[in-house]
Amino acid sequence: MKAVTWQGKRKVEVDTVPDPRIEEPTDAVIRVTTTNICGSDLHLYEVLGAFMSPGDILGHEPMGIVEEVGSEVTNLKAGDRVVIPFQVSCGGCFMCGHGLFSQCETTQVREYGSGAALFGYSKLYGSLPGGQAEYLRVPHAQSTHIKVPDGPDDSRFVYLSDVLPTAWQAVEYADIPEGGTVTVLGLGPIGDMAARIAHHHGARVIGVDLVPERLARAQARGIETIDLNGTDGELGDRIRDLTDGRGTDSVIDAVGMEAHGSPVAKFAQTAAGLLPSAVAEPLMQKAGVDRLAALYSAIDVVRRGGTISLSGVYGGATDPMPMLTLFDKQITLRMGQANVNRWVPEILPLLTDDDPLGVDTFATHRLPLSEAPHAYDIFQRKVDGAVKIQLEP
Repeated sequence: MKAVTWQGKRKVEVDTVPDPRIEEPTDAVIRVTTTNICGSDLHLYEVLGAFMSPGDILGHEPMGIVEEVGSEVTNLKAGDRVVIPFQVSCGGCFMCGHGLFSQCETTQVREYGSGAALFGYSKLYGSLPGGQAEYLRVPHAQSTHIKVPDGPDDSRFVYLSDVLPTAWQAVEYADIPEGGTVTVLGLGPIGDMAARIAHHHGARVIGVDLVPERLARAQARGIETIDLNGTDGELGDRIRDLTDGRGTDSVIDAVGMEAHGSPVAKFAQTAAGLLPSAVAEPLMQKAGVDRLAALYSAIDVVRRGGTISLSGVYGGATDPMPMLTLFDKQITLRMGQANVNRWVPEILPLLTDDDPLGVDTFATHRLPLSEAPHAYDIFQRKVDGAVKIQLEP
């Protein structure tokens, strides 16, 4: 089959690789019909290469048609249309029973102290082949799938794999009071969708970014925006001016470890990316290498007694945290990988023909799988209006 493979920093290729097959009785194999590039994939493309090996298959936002199931998979059959969550979960352990599917005890990657295994996301999360491919093997398929109806285009459902539940959890964790206010830092795919969900729930949303196309998308949906290019380092003051001097009730950080405005950490990330993996891997695990500008902004922007919800990925082990400010402002901080299956029942009723969240037109680019190297390039450089890219095998 054809698949998108990691070959080094800022280098992906479309290669011919062996077809996946049933390896365990709990497996299924699907034929992928649509797969997305996620902002988290860019961390592998740019920063987390120490945990990758040339030839690793990328991608964790696929959907498609079931081709084959193992003997112990009783709730799927060939021909079913399914979305595959980005995490592999057994559905029966203590953590899954508490709705914490991203912490599944059956698939935790204990070698690295990580949570549930993820598709296409480095040895940190199990080295599972990803979904940017023509076919995908799905372990623990009985729980690791979302059945969707035939009929509507894939765009209606494919974001159930990651974008929708991640954004939904970001809003839930933000604990926005009824009729309250929320700042969304970063209007990439997750921030954009989180802003839409919060706005749909009746919150006043202030979206912050520095890419004109992203700001325009939010504005078109009636969301207030601030162009970070025009704040002169005074984002907190701008937002306090808009909120009676307090700041917003909640902040969603949808940026993470590669935030702009963090020159020292950017240098550390760049330097680590040039080192051999044997040296870079322990450095990344034990050093403070995140660009924390977005998190520091969130702490400044949120009102006293407010809540910060982190959906952006962070990877440093010794990042400096302003504990005095967090304590003094009495800030609640919530974070973590989205527990996909926990939120799907609440999201599915919104995936109707009315399309209140705009999923049908959410993608800015739909490209063939063969153009994946170009797609990664424009997505990483934020050019050609690239906000969300679908690949079609």
